[in-house]
Amino acid sequence: MFSPRDTPADLTAPLDDESFYAGDPFPHFARLRSKAPVAWNAARGYWALSRHAEVLEVSRDPATFCSGKGILTMEIGVEYPFPPTMMHTDPPAHTRYRKLVQPGFAPSVIRALERSLRGRVAKLLDDIPTGEAIDFTKEVAVPIPLMVISDLLGLTDVDYHRFFMWSEAAIPGASDMTWEESQRWQADMRDTLLAFTLSRRGKQGDDVTTVLANSVVDGERLSDDEILMFQNQLLVAGNETTRNMMSGGMWALATTPAEWRRLVENRALLPMAVEEWLRWTSPVIAFMRTATRDAKVGGVAIAKGEPLLLLYASANRDESAFGPTAARFDVARDPNPHVAFGYGQHFCLGAALARLEGRVLLEELLQRFDKVEPGGALVRTRSSVIAGITRAPLVFRRKA
Repeated sequence: MFSPRDTPADLTAPLDDESFYAGDPFPHFARLRSKAPVAWNAARGYWALSRHAEVLEVSRDPATFCSGKGILTMEIGVEYPFPPTMMHTDPPAHTRYRKLVQPGFAPSVIRALERSLRGRVAKLLDDIPTGEAIDFTKEVAVPIPLMVISDLLGLTDVDYHRFFMWSEAAIPGASDMTWEESQRWQADMRDTLLAFTLSRRGKQGDDVTTVLANSVVDGERLSDDEILMFQNQLLVAGNETTRNMMSGGMWALATTPAEWRRLVENRALLPMAVEEWLRWTSPVIAFMRTATRDAKVGGVAIAKGEPLLLLYASANRDESAFGPTAARFDVARDPNPHVAFGYGQHFCLGAALARLEGRVLLEELLQRFDKVEPGGALVRTRSSVIAGITRAPLVFRRKA
C-alpha cells in the first residue's frame, strides 16, 4: 500500500489529460475510489477526492475549504482582480450576492416559466422527423436552455447562435475554438451584456438584468463587473449544464430501452428519472476548493493552501452512496443523493429550473414517441469541467 501523498502518478495523471474526458472516465474513477479516494496529484499539486463522503465533507465547510482561490485546477496560483463568477466567492460576499439574485429563481418565477417553455419544447419536437437520425444535441438540447436563460435575463431579441458561442467560449475544452477566438467571443459577450444592462438602468421589469441594474446593496449600486459576473454565470451555468443533462440523459434512455419503456408505462417515474439524468450525466465534472487552514479529509492530512478537486462525476457513481447498482442507469432510483448540483453553500441556484426543463422535455417526448434508439456514435468534448456532448444522434419512432 501507499500513503495518500504518495499516490502513484498513473492514478492521477488521467485527470489532467483532455482526451480522458472525451472517452469513458468512469472505470478509472472507480479505481480511484477503490485505491486512493483522497489522492495527491504531485504533478499538478492538488488533492483529488473521488468518493461521495469526502465530496460532501468538504462542501459542508466553506470556512475551511474556500472557493475564492479558484474553482478550476487551471486557476491554481491565479489571482483575479474581481471574481469571474459567484462560484468564486465565499461568505459573507457569496451570501450577499446569492440573496440578491435569489428572487429571480423563486418558486413562483420558475412555475411561471413552464407554459412558455412547454410551448417552445412542443414546437421543437413537432419538427422532429420519425424513423431517421437527428442530432438531438443540436436540434433540441442546445436551443431549449438558451431560450429559457434569455427570458430570465430579459434578452428578447436574441441571435441564438451568438448566444451559444458566448457560452462555448467560456468553458475550457467545450469547443475547438482557439484561445484568440474564445477571447473575442467573451469580449463580445461582455460588451453586449454591459450595454444591455446600462439600457435597463432606471427602468421597470422583473427580469434578472433589470433587477441587477437597479439593485442597491449596502447603499451602493452593483458595479458593472458585479453585474457581468452574474450574467456570465447565468448564461454559462444555466445553458451548458442543462444542455448536456438533456443530451446525456436521452442517450442513456436510448441505450437502455427497458428504462424508456418504464417511463412510457408509468409517468409517475418522471421526477425520479430527471434526478437520475442528473446523477448519470453529472454535467459538472468537478470543481476545486482550497484549504484555508490545516485540516483532515477522510482521515487524510491536508495542509493550508492545498487545493482539493471535488470529482462530482465520480461521487455520483460511488457504490458506498448508491449501492451495488451505482453503475446502472435506473429511472426509478430512490433515494438518489446525487451531487450534480453541488452541495452546501454553493448548491446550484438554478436547480429547480434545470429540473423543470428536464421534466417538461420528457413529458413532451413521451406524448409523441414510443421508442428512441441510437442513430450513430455519441461525441463528447474534451472538457475537464463540463461533461459536454457535441453530438447525440438519436432516432425517434412516433406513436401510431
